[in-house]
Order: sequence, then structure tokens, then C-alpha cells
Amino acid sequence: MLARQRQEDIARLVRQRGSIRVSALTERFDVSHMTIRRDLEALARRGRLDKVHGGAVAPAHGSDVEPAFAEKTSRQVAAKEAIAVAAARLVTPGSAIGVTAGTTTWTLARLLLDVPDITVVTNSVQVAQVLHTQRRRTQTVVLTGGVRTPSDALVGPVAVTALRTLHVDVLFMGVHGMDARTGFSTPNPEEAETNRAMCRSARHTVVLADHTKWNAAGLASIAPLGAADTLITDSGIDGHGRDALEHGVGELTVVTPSRSSPRAASPRPPVPPRPIEGART
Repeated sequence: MLARQRQEDIARLVRQRGSIRVSALTERFDVSHMTIRRDLEALARRGRLDKVHGGAVAPAHGSDVEPAFAEKTSRQVAAKEAIAVAAARLVTPGSAIGVTAGTTTWTLARLLLDVPDITVVTNSVQVAQVLHTQRRRTQTVVLTGGVRTPSDALVGPVAVTALRTLHVDVLFMGVHGMDARTGFSTPNPEEAETNRAMCRSARHTVVLADHTKWNAAGLASIAPLGAADTLITDSGIDGHGRDALEHGVGELTVVTPSRSSPRAASPRPPVPPRPIEGART
């Protein structure tokens, strides 16, 4: 069994049982204690479990807990970079695009600086800040307004009302989790409602989600897998996840992260939010 498949199986067992011992895992997978400890360390770094003496337990945060934006920027950096590059290729000059909140969409925003004559509709403070700080005269940023969440998303009735009157060619949406049963999800019900409004405003929906989002579920469902016209993930996705996504979404794109990416080695921290002058609300 490949290490990646074994780690996904371990994460699934921990999620189902709540906790598990190293000895039980070595017996189940017929590998050494050292191999299991390396697997647990890798899964802990990705936030899939908490490593404890003698084993592992399910993560301390539940499906209704939303990690802060800065906490998520250091996770799966190379995968997010590769996903963002693939997503940027779908943006054409002269188009209107939607961008939801998230660290993968924030990574995409930095690449959008190179695309002229676009209008970006976003509910993300961080995405708007990236586009404002290195402003291009041919680009327009429309910030929805709303109540700010820990992930720097603007959500709620104000955001939903603004989105009802807007229409974009392509929406790029980040998600907290995805699986065959719950579809795409987020820990915040108001963010789920806002993201649904963004989906309704778009002709084409592209979901950006690295492989660790598979088999994870937030408290609130955004939409079923079929709502994604395109889903871009990375090559860490396991065989079961790839099969489910190929059957569930319109088109699946799988990218391979670059190990030599300078951003993967040293991710750029998010810009501290400040008033955004010139953005339309």
C-alpha cells in the first residue's frame, strides 16, 4: 500500500473512532511503529488529526469551528500554488469573475494581477486587499460588504443582497470540505448561504480544493458536488476520492505540486487588512 493511501485510511479510522493507538495501526497495516509514527506526524501537519503519546485522536476543532485565515496560509502551500496556476488559465481578459474567501483563492488573486481588463467580485477581505495593494488601472474590484468571519469572508444578508444584482462569467470558490454525501461545505452557515448566492450569480463555477479537503465536512453544506462545473485539486487525492469526483463534478482537473516552488518553501503571509480605498461596494 502506498504511504498516501495508508495515511488517508488512518485519518478515516481516527475520524470514525475518535482515537486510535499506534499498536493497533501497526497490526492493521502490517508496518513498523516508526512508519506509523511518520504517518501520524504527516497527518498532524496537515491538520487531519492530533498526535498524542501512543497514538492519535481526532482534531480538537469540530465541523463548526472555523480556522483563522493566517492559520490556514501555511497548509498545503505547494498544492494551493499549483491549483491557483491552473485556475488562472481559465481567466480571460475582459471577463467578470467571482472569487470567494479562502487561502487557495487568495493564492489565485496574486496571479490575477497579470490579467488585464477584468472585474473581480469578491466577499474576501484578503483577496480585495491583494488586488488593491498592487492595483492595476484596468482592473475593477467589487467588494460585497457584510459581516466578517475568522477566515476574512464577508457574509450575511448584506453580502447576499449585493450578489443578487451581480452576474459573473466564472466563479472561483474555495471550500472547507467535500465528500460524496455532504457535497461542498463550510463551518459557517452564513458563509454557506453567501457562497450559494455567488454560485447563483455565475455562469460557470470552478471549485478550488486541495486533496486534504476530501472526506472533510463542515457544519453547513454549500452545494452538492454536481454544482461544480470544474473542480481543480492536486495529485494527493486518493483513488476513491478521484473516482467519486470524476463521477460527481462536471470536469475534474488534477495538478501536480512543484517541490521546487519558492512559494511552497516560504509562503507569503497575508496582508494585514486596512481600509480599501477605491473599491466599489
